[in-house]
Amino acid sequence: MIRVPQELEAEWNALTRSTVDLIPEEEFLERLQAARKNRTPLRVKYGVDPSAPDLHLGHTVPIRKLKQFQDFGHQVIFLIGDFTARIGDPTGKSETRKRLTKEQVDSNARTYLEQIFKLLDEAKTQVVYNSTWLEKMTFSDVIELSSKYTVARMLEREDYKKRFKDEKPIYVHEFLYPLMQGYDSIALRSDVEIGGTDQKFNILVARELQREYGQSPQIILTLPILIGTDGMNKMSKSLNNYIGITEPPQEIFGKAMSIPDRLMADYLELTLGYAPDEVAGLMRSVEQGKLHPRDLKARLARELVATYHSATAAKAAEEEFNRVFRERDIPTDIQETTLRCEDAKLWIVKLLVQAGFAKSNREARKLITAGAVCLNTEKITDQDYEVSTGQHVLKVGKRRFLRVTVT
Repeated sequence: MIRVPQELEAEWNALTRSTVDLIPEEEFLERLQAARKNRTPLRVKYGVDPSAPDLHLGHTVPIRKLKQFQDFGHQVIFLIGDFTARIGDPTGKSETRKRLTKEQVDSNARTYLEQIFKLLDEAKTQVVYNSTWLEKMTFSDVIELSSKYTVARMLEREDYKKRFKDEKPIYVHEFLYPLMQGYDSIALRSDVEIGGTDQKFNILVARELQREYGQSPQIILTLPILIGTDGMNKMSKSLNNYIGITEPPQEIFGKAMSIPDRLMADYLELTLGYAPDEVAGLMRSVEQGKLHPRDLKARLARELVATYHSATAAKAAEEEFNRVFRERDIPTDIQETTLRCEDAKLWIVKLLVQAGFAKSNREARKLITAGAVCLNTEKITDQDYEVSTGQHVLKVGKRRFLRVTVT
């Protein structure tokens, strides 16, 4: 058990809260003590590859931890992997990732900066791009870097090991990815690196490389992976189980209300920063019947909307949600479209495809079979149903509405 000096207790408790790995603990405490004594803030790095244009709540878990470091006076370095994104992080992938163009990466990076400062203090954040140093490396530099790590160590990584066992290809450039991410820590002389638990291998590589290049190895601090709204998988846009921080208030509120009850504790702690004791108290109230799960979830949804929009937007989103889902009403502000039919009626399957709710007739049929399609509040179960000309309100799933005019 580490003995933390009283004057450091508040800082230590805040910075280590909600973490999974802290490697090594003793050294982290020593560095905090030295930083306070010498009045030299720790250099805290967090890197993200702009592989998609939008950030979701899963991304905000480490960003919130960065804000805590800022609050205690440390130097936060937000690293945009504009070079590494062109290769693609192989972490957790069963096959080689599709490479992005420089134009795609640059466009995504610009949107990231607009989003991160919803949480971070812009004046206290150093933003860097790893193309600054990685593009300047010569082939000799790459060979030198590659000589610092063995293939055997690379194959200890679970996703590489599995692909090797399954005889799936592992390309050489994928081995270079963790080395480049490690070189970022060398270029920045980082004292601490933050990441999700899925990044532990990459951050460990960085620690070893720093030692090889004569630097003090960085502290490793990993955070839990946020499970998406489906209750099973890591939050991801590709799995459509995400809550985007730039989505409209109604979308954020509605998606938050859809998360499984068993995930509420994680969301309160990881996405809103509730203290574990406070979360435990709220969950006890739910278990004892003093607090309804729906009311706690509504509180979570309100605070998420207020964080990324405003308190006014949160109130309006809740009122709209209640009006639509409690009173079974139609939203006041829904998208509209006009679809043309050759005959007097339009086949419901074709309507779903043309309206963008299904990619194919087969997918549209599945939605109907699952009972997910309503037209003018009437559930459609007949796959041969034909929609007459005129204006209709189409509802697919719980929250997707469209006013359709069939002509």
